[in-house]
Amino acid sequence: MAKLRMGLVGGGEGAFIGAVHRMAAELDGRVALVCGAFSSDRKKSRKAGPALYGIDPERSYGTFEEMMAAEAERPAEDRMDFVVVATPNNTHFAIAKAALEAGFHVMSDKPVTFDLAQAKELAKLAKDTGLVFGLTHNYTGYPMVKEARHLVRSGAFGDVRRVVVEYIQGWLAEREEAGGNKQARWRTDPARSGAAGCMGDIGTHAENLAEYVTGLAIESVCADLTTFVPGRKLEDDGNVLLRFEGGAKGVLFASQIAVGEENGLKLRVYGEAGGLEWSQMAPNSLVVRWPDRPFEVRRTGGPGVGDAAATATRLPAGHPEGFLEAFAVLYRNFADTLAAKRAGRKPSEENLDFPTIADGVRGMAFIETVVASAEAGAVWTKFRE
Repeated sequence: MAKLRMGLVGGGEGAFIGAVHRMAAELDGRVALVCGAFSSDRKKSRKAGPALYGIDPERSYGTFEEMMAAEAERPAEDRMDFVVVATPNNTHFAIAKAALEAGFHVMSDKPVTFDLAQAKELAKLAKDTGLVFGLTHNYTGYPMVKEARHLVRSGAFGDVRRVVVEYIQGWLAEREEAGGNKQARWRTDPARSGAAGCMGDIGTHAENLAEYVTGLAIESVCADLTTFVPGRKLEDDGNVLLRFEGGAKGVLFASQIAVGEENGLKLRVYGEAGGLEWSQMAPNSLVVRWPDRPFEVRRTGGPGVGDAAATATRLPAGHPEGFLEAFAVLYRNFADTLAAKRAGRKPSEENLDFPTIADGVRGMAFIETVVASAEAGAVWTKFRE
């Protein structure tokens, strides 16, 4: 298959996630970065393309508006096929909207927009245009997350009763935004991050993981949010009780002030007849628990795993696969979906296994519902979507 051509917005000097997008997108040989608008500063943006990514200086644009207009004018066999949005939250909407209106598919960072109203508008625009809109909840790309999903949704554990999901980090235990930390500055700024701090940045990953694996929608929440670091404008710690459709109950907690913690995303699901446990810090293992026999440890690439996990695995058992490989699974499925559509074929279920704008709407609804619950004094609040 011919490589799909990718345009990147964001990812300039001092950025973290832009380069990750590029590496993940290109890992399986289905995508090539051909153009971009890499900074809100025109001169820095034009410089970044050739300096950081080795792309044609003529396709290193000063602004994303210039990129959309210029790429739309290029011959069909040469113009970019899709746009990656890797910028602070407050800019996602304008970039994604411009891309869809110009006829380009979109892959966006999460949370998808600044607020729920914007997310709903993008969902309608994606539906009206028929364009594909992906979202990088990249933890769903891990093979053992897909194995967990298969086990729960196959009914192996019976009805789900309890879900516990946590995402804890320690990198904001001090007021990093007051110094030169570019990532901390925008993530703790309500004008750029939105209504939530840690719940928007990492809590949405936890929410998405819980719903992806269980197949159950969160119906209502009871949230307690705290800002521990003096002078910080958004919460840096939170605890949320969850009620799922079907009667399951859960707990979600997220923190960025848990001193010494690195990237502690962890999920536990318990049903009538069994349960499981998965941790991002040891992503190649899935613990499966039964009431009448010893627990199992299923491994990436190992025997007995389901088709979804096997398909998401690139290497033989014992060769660890991690963050970039999981990220790349999303891009591979996204690219194969675009290729199928281009060829006039219906994408397979495997192709379509990546987060979409619908997940983005759920994430924004989660943020707004959690914030509303906390502001009302930690009261039960129905999901706002």
